Amino acid sequence: MKRKDLLKELKDSSDAELSHKLAEAKEESFRLRFQLTTNQLDNPMKMRDTRRRAARIMTEQGQRKARLAAGVKA
Repeated sequence: MKRKDLLKELKDSSDAELSHKLAEAKEESFRLRFQLTTNQLDNPMKMRDTRRRAARIMTEQGQRKARLAAGVKA
């Protein structure tokens, strides 16, 4: 998924969906790390993509909390 598409999807997602997506990304990151240590990982760039996807989700969650604290609805 392209970055702009992912960002739009994250902005359109509810808080519960974001939490679920973050849990999935962290779980996938764990599985990829395990595959890397056992030399079963075909594409190491998947680790980077997964880590960045999780970071984007956490950024969106942080921005929502900041907007909520500031009293701005978006």
